[in-house]
Amino acid sequence: MLTSENIYIRPFVEDDAEELVHFQIKNRKFFEKFAMIRDNDFYTLDVQKQSILDARKLAEEDKDYQFGIFLNDHNQLIGTINLFGVLRGSLQNCFIGYFLDKKHNGKGYTTEAVKLMVEYAFEKLHIHRIEAGVIPHNIGSIRVLEKAGFHKEGIAIKNVKINGRWEDHQVLAIINPTD
Repeated sequence: MLTSENIYIRPFVEDDAEELVHFQIKNRKFFEKFAMIRDNDFYTLDVQKQSILDARKLAEEDKDYQFGIFLNDHNQLIGTINLFGVLRGSLQNCFIGYFLDKKHNGKGYTTEAVKLMVEYAFEKLHIHRIEAGVIPHNIGSIRVLEKAGFHKEGIAIKNVKINGRWEDHQVLAIINPTD
């Protein structure tokens, strides 16, 4: 578990599945603006339990790290954050992604979570570079990354399929300062 002033992040465990389903259902319409199309099965307890089990296996294989974002004072799940696409060898990089409950946006929680995840990636996983892609009109997410130390690198044209459409993405990155 990694903690900051208002939140903590930790890998999901099977007991989180029910709360994760509720989180996903409650924010479905909000997240659809920024995510791939998800089948109705995604919003079931069985699929979320399997997702947690799959995430544990991917972490053991050093490919993907899925964490929950929780409020310190309530132990309430308010978001997800992950490092994915981990590449080793001469690259030592990965991507970061996150979703925060709509009602908790604008309170600095995502910035805290990103900073914790960057620290984890650099200090524990020895990642050299973390990259993020954000739809250019998602100014809030770009600000989160910049506050966490990411710098803009350019626009990737029609880079990610979001809600059924290929969308441009602002590419941002952060480099491990100890490398």
